[in-house]
Order: sequence, then structure tokens, then C-alpha cells
Amino acid sequence: MSEKIYIFDTTLRDGEQVPGCQLNTVEKIEVAKTLEQLGVDVIEAGFPVSSPGDFNSVVEISKAVSNPTICALTRAVKKDIEVAADALKYAKKGRIHTGIGTSYYHIKYKLRSDPEEIIKRAVEAVKYARNFIDDVEFYAEDAGRTDNEYLARVVEAVIAAGATVVNIPDTTGYCLPDEYAEKIAFLTNNVPNIDKAIISTHCHNDLGMATANTIMGIKNGARQVEVTINGIGERAGNTSLEEVVMILKSHKDLPYYTDIDSTKIIGVSRLVSTLMNMPVQPNKAIVGRNAFAHSSGIHQDGVLKHRENYEIIDPKDVGIRESSIVLTARSGRAALKHRLELLGYKFDKDELAEIYFRFLELADKKKDIKDDDLRVLVGKSVEKEKPYDLKLLQVLCGKSAVPVATVKISVNGEELTATASGNGPVDAAFSAVNKIMQKKVKLEEFLIQAITRGKDDLGKVHVQVESNGQMYYGFSANTDIITASVEAYIDALSKVI
Repeated sequence: MSEKIYIFDTTLRDGEQVPGCQLNTVEKIEVAKTLEQLGVDVIEAGFPVSSPGDFNSVVEISKAVSNPTICALTRAVKKDIEVAADALKYAKKGRIHTGIGTSYYHIKYKLRSDPEEIIKRAVEAVKYARNFIDDVEFYAEDAGRTDNEYLARVVEAVIAAGATVVNIPDTTGYCLPDEYAEKIAFLTNNVPNIDKAIISTHCHNDLGMATANTIMGIKNGARQVEVTINGIGERAGNTSLEEVVMILKSHKDLPYYTDIDSTKIIGVSRLVSTLMNMPVQPNKAIVGRNAFAHSSGIHQDGVLKHRENYEIIDPKDVGIRESSIVLTARSGRAALKHRLELLGYKFDKDELAEIYFRFLELADKKKDIKDDDLRVLVGKSVEKEKPYDLKLLQVLCGKSAVPVATVKISVNGEELTATASGNGPVDAAFSAVNKIMQKKVKLEEFLIQAITRGKDDLGKVHVQVESNGQMYYGFSANTDIITASVEAYIDALSKVI
């Protein structure tokens, strides 16, 4: 029979510790509500004693969210616990997460204490927290480098004191998967009262093993996993929520499940990436731009014949409508034929062979092969004026000014002008474009990348829009990033049927 794995999301606490990724209270509430829709069981909303902002965020998230347990972090300090309890007063389901370092390094160099004193302080903290709330989680910081027998003594003591969850963090990301598995198994088999609490994993990715360690923890007795969206967090980050969820969903032989609605994963990933100004690396598992993209001819042919030849996850399962067949010099005839047919062109075998030869010559010279390139390649298009062309862009913005943009676009030879305001210069310009082109679309992705370096840096903009269930892409590059953004947006809208 399948067992539930509880998803403890710490994006708003551990994830927000990434330098430059701090959110305000309104943004945190938006993320928390999205996490609730995603189906997480616990949201670690902050470290209330650390700042008035964190305290207020825990209070407001507690008011805004109903289903998940709201968790507040503390040290094994009475004042921390009191402040956390106060911050959780509006939570429908609240949890205090308290703890202390248990490794040799933490006890000797950080806490300057001794093992017996640490157990005493841990027990006192849990007992004190239970005076305020019934759900208390204890973390043994740096458990990954803690002696297993001593760790078992700590865990037994805090459970006896009232801990409902015991968190076994690999704080430095040091453990190998078999070592972490052995640690969780040791606690499962050697702590007499372990059945009175849930074992939780909290793995960091310093050596790239966070997800592997988390899965091994589950297989050896852990039933809660502490994760973040996109794997963000201190240093190299935390275990990625989407990776753990999709591993358990993909491996039907594993007797575990979560309550996560995986079709919402991409949406949450993009929200967190945008709000925290932290782009997702293209090759990131599950949510990276290339996670479902195929450019090799062998792979493209295999996917087109049967998706599961090269995809173990259906893109729709994580909220992506379809795989991406990217045309490059490595693409084969099958991929070229597929793209041409999408554009409405059909050729016999000999014609396709001749087009493919010219395609390879072009692909060797140009990294990205667009639909317009293919139209020229097959002789269906000659040099002519674009149906939609940006002729003028003027933007007014500043600290005390409402952003306003005026655009002039040539639409099939007729020049049309529109002006609009927005939340920023790009938003204002996009709104002005919408007035002219009048196509109902939803902006799904907006990404800016630097191509060159220096004061004349060339920026490339990628835009993805959705219309009637179909995805359309636009690209542009310019030293003026706002101009590039508008050109990319027009490029995408021009493809909408």
C-alpha cells in the first residue's frame, strides 16, 4: 500500500536566504497562495525573530493560507520560540520548528558546548515550544556530519519531550546517498520511540546530491521532505521540490505518493523565478527550458515516433503543453519534415533531401533556425517587408514618473501608433503593442540574456505567449534591452494565427 510523503516547502525561508532574492510581504503571500494551490503540506513562512519583516510575513501568510500547516523557524532559544508562537497566532494549523547543532563541529566551534548540554538544551526548547503549540518540529543542525549513535540519543530525547517531527538535515550537503540512507535507517531501527514522530529530510546540494539523498531518506523511513521550488537555497541550494515529486510519480514501483498537483509545477517555478529575479538554468531537471527540448536528430526522430523513446515524463504532467523540437545543425530529416508540415508545407522524399542539404548549410552558419528561415529556404518567401515591423519606440519612465510608452508599428505597410502606461517600461510598451495588434494572448515567459560584455552589451530577449492553447515564441537582440523586448514580443504576436 502506498504511503504519503509530506511536502514541507521552505522556499520562503531557506530559499529566500539566497543573496538578492528577498521578497516583500505581498510577494510572499502570492507565493504562499500558489504553494497552497500546488498542494504542499507545510509552508515554512519565515524566521520571525530575525526581523520585523519576517515576523509580519509569517503573520500575514497565516491569515492568507488555510490548508497547509504554517511553520516558523527558531533557534533553541526561549525568546525565539515566544516570538514564533506570537507570529503563528492566526494560523489555522501552526508549527514551531526549533533546533540546535549536533555535529562535532557545531558543538565545539559554533556553540562551544558539550554533547550532554546540547541534549539538555534541545529538550528544553521542545518542551517550551509545546507550551504554545501542539505541533513542534526539531532540527538537528548538521546531522549529516553527526555521529549516528549520538544523533539517535538526541532524537529519542526530543521525541520524549514532545517533538512531532524530527528533521535530519544534511546541512552542508556532505553525505553520500548511502551514508544518508544508513543514517535514516539507523534512527528508524534504533530509536525506541521513533514511531511517535515523523522523520524529515532537509538536504543541501553542495556536492550535487540533495535529491539523491532525499530519495534515499524516503526509502529508509523518512516521510517528510523539506524542499524548495527550483532547488533554490543557501549556497548551492536545497533539494528541488519538482525533482522529488516527479521521481516519486515517474517510478511506479516506489510505494509512495504526494498530494502535489504536478500540472502546476511550471507555473509555480516561473513565479518564484520572476519574483526572486533568479533565472532557472536551461538544463535544470523538470523546469529548465531544455528539459523537454530535443535538438539531436536521433532523439528528434525517436520522440516524433513515440514520445517515451526519450521522455520519461509527459510534459503535460508538469504543465508544459508539448515537447520542443529545436532545429540545429544536429537535427535530422524527420525534425525538418515535422516543422515544415506544421508550417503547411509537404514535400516528397527527393524534394526534402534537397531542402535538407540547404538546411544544413544554413544551420552551420546560424545557431537558431526560425520559421521565417525555413520559409525562405523552401522558396515560399523572398526578401520583402515584414508584415509587422517596429518603426518607433519612445518610453518615458523614472522613479517619480508613471511609465508610458509610444510605439509605431508597420502593419502590412500601414503605420499605426499607440500609447499606453504600465507597471514598467516593458509592460507599458507591451500594452501599446497590444492596442495595435489586437491579439488576445497570455505572456507565459519573458527572459533577458546577455550575449556580449561591456558598456555596449548586446542583450537577447526570449518571449513566449499562449493563445487558444497554442504556444508562440519571439526573439530579438539589441543593445537597447527595451527595444529588444518589444521586437521579441511583436515577433511572437506575428506568429499567432
